[in-house]
Amino acid sequence: MNKTKALATGGAILALLAVPAFAGPDEDSLVINGETEIVTEAPAPAHLEGVLDTIYSGWRFRSDDTQALEMDDFDNPAMLAVDAAAATFETVDGAAGKSCASCHEGGPESFAGLGAVMPKVRESDGKLVVMEDIINECRTERMQAEEWKWSSQTMQGMVALIRLQSRGMPVDVAIDGPAQSFWDQGKEMYYTRFGQLELSCANCHEDNWGNMIRADHLSQGQINGFPTYRFNTTGLVSVHNRFRGCIRDTMAETFAEGSDEFRALELYVASRGNGLSVESPAVRQ
Repeated sequence: MNKTKALATGGAILALLAVPAFAGPDEDSLVINGETEIVTEAPAPAHLEGVLDTIYSGWRFRSDDTQALEMDDFDNPAMLAVDAAAATFETVDGAAGKSCASCHEGGPESFAGLGAVMPKVRESDGKLVVMEDIINECRTERMQAEEWKWSSQTMQGMVALIRLQSRGMPVDVAIDGPAQSFWDQGKEMYYTRFGQLELSCANCHEDNWGNMIRADHLSQGQINGFPTYRFNTTGLVSVHNRFRGCIRDTMAETFAEGSDEFRALELYVASRGNGLSVESPAVRQ
């Protein structure tokens, strides 16, 4: 029998309904367009030993209709932004008179594998970079064009186009060596309680995944499908935009998109999905 339980957080009560962990089918993978297999269930990476035994894609927590949209690129609304990005890739912009294709002659396909290892530490300067950093640096330094806004559909469409080239590949984000300090910072943020509700990422996505919150299931907070199309925003949503939304929901001051704090958090959260497939662009409710 399902029972309602409550999580007391600094005087606030968050009602959670215990239900089966999955709203959708029990398959451990999905197949897109009958071709690309996406692993949606995998053993938890070693650094989560004692915390989670198995990791699940957010796709597993969605309704049948939403799952079906993602399984067909012709129906997936995110692919409209991807198609627009493919045209932008060939379009000359900036004072240098270049397009993305001017340097990347192999087309978007030349980025195969990159989405599986991002974020990563750049060897040249030791900076932790995410996909948006790489795109804007190409625009400003090579094309001599203006930066794109982080959450613009133009930016997130290009991120989705690049990550699409790695779809089906296992997430394999490095967390040791030069990445260790950034990963440690992100982990500390993940377990830090924020806001008047005094909630951490872990309170929802580790302690209560599979339960209902409001009218939806709590997932494990995996980001292997980002940028993702969300119906409540009718557009592609970036990882950092989602982080901001979660922190705002705790009634706290949030960090900015593109901040060092969110870069570190992205690295840590991405590493929690090591072993799942790159799923971008995903569809979520």
